[in-house]
Amino acid sequence: MTVLRLSTGAVVGSVDSTKRWRKALARTGCLPRAVELACATSDGLKQGDELIALVNAAADAGDLHSAQALADSIPLRGPQDRAMVDLVAAWARAGERDRAVALAERIRYPHHWGTAWAGLAKALVDRGDVEDALRFAARADDEVRSYVFDGTGEVLAVLVEVTAAAGDQVRAAALADRVEDFARSRNRKPGSRRPSLAAVLAWEALDGDLDRIDTLLRPAPDRGGRHEAGEAGVVEAVLAWIPPSGCFLKAQDLARVLDAVAEADDPDVALALADRAERLLDTNLGSDIGPDLNLLRMSVTRLLARFGEVERAMAVLEVSGPDECAARQALIVEELAHSGRTDRAEAIARAIADDETRSRALIAVVRALAGRGDPDRAEAVVHLITDEWARGEALVAVVRALAGRGETVRAEALTHSITHRATRARALVALAELSEPARARRLAAQVVLVDGWGAAMPVLERIAPRAVAVIVDQLMA
Repeated sequence: MTVLRLSTGAVVGSVDSTKRWRKALARTGCLPRAVELACATSDGLKQGDELIALVNAAADAGDLHSAQALADSIPLRGPQDRAMVDLVAAWARAGERDRAVALAERIRYPHHWGTAWAGLAKALVDRGDVEDALRFAARADDEVRSYVFDGTGEVLAVLVEVTAAAGDQVRAAALADRVEDFARSRNRKPGSRRPSLAAVLAWEALDGDLDRIDTLLRPAPDRGGRHEAGEAGVVEAVLAWIPPSGCFLKAQDLARVLDAVAEADDPDVALALADRAERLLDTNLGSDIGPDLNLLRMSVTRLLARFGEVERAMAVLEVSGPDECAARQALIVEELAHSGRTDRAEAIARAIADDETRSRALIAVVRALAGRGDPDRAEAVVHLITDEWARGEALVAVVRALAGRGETVRAEALTHSITHRATRARALVALAELSEPARARRLAAQVVLVDGWGAAMPVLERIAPRAVAVIVDQLMA
């Protein structure tokens, strides 16, 4: 604490305007002090957002009673409702179902009701309480039927997940249909389209059902021509929610689906979706699937690389010069390393011509090896990195891996080999986070001396919670 006081005493200025300090105070048992700082904000709406963030920070730290008291004290009803929506799910996750239900009943505005009940249902199904989860999912469904708002699609997407997890596949499929209907009727512009439809498409794809995706990728029917008077009303009603040309699913939508599927370990589904995306990119339908073609190319590339389809991945991105070629190779290396294909990732990284890009790619390989419990090989790869800064970045992962398996002396020795002070401080923080309290405090003091109290904040909350309040008081004095 003395080191901290000396360090902060040398700093001119005050607590910065970000939420970091207030959240740290909330997490370390100093919620009133955090609220005091937040209330210094003059803008009422901004103050409401700050208080909601503090409610969630306290709840995440396990202090639900203080979080509830703060939520009850928020003066504006809109921000108070939003805080209560978050707390409904938090109480349910903590096993306090009755308290969560009582809180949901207190929410004032109808556009929050469906979100609150859906969050409660999701928390309960995650805890294995299927019967009550379905009951509250039905309540959420009733609310969004009676009051449709911009977030209705998101509520329905959560209900798809809840009902599917509860084993009611028929009901889940019906809810998925309603997500599509809502997207067509309310989110026709790709730029304003929410991710709820993409979430449902990813869920269906991972369940082996690609029919909806295929339907949405087909060009819409021609809207030209005239109709008889008797059928005109029906036809216009049907076609009113279909885009005038092209397929309804745009590049951004499909990219979201690919990104979601990439996180699942299902190569058959992933490659089937990649086939569809590649066909779209290879045809002349660019204007039909929207302006975000580069976003889609990146998603396809990442997906293919993650599942080992290196040649296909390299063929997807358009390249206009050697710099772009190197960047594409680095992207593929990162995805290969992430999926555990570290041998091939290292081979491609070594072949990258540009020094800076090769170093970045090798950092990804080192992090993957260290994250999988092989710090010895990770350290060997570090020696291939020629850039001094990049070598230090890679060593942070090695230090963390060594500390994780108890080799703290070796890990600390590596931290002293890192040249850049900020990087060395981060390595010391990683080591301190995995050390016993006395050693952690000594390491934290080193961090402060190397790069200031700001660098030590990630570990101070755990080993010296009072430090957050001390720093704030010193800076505000």
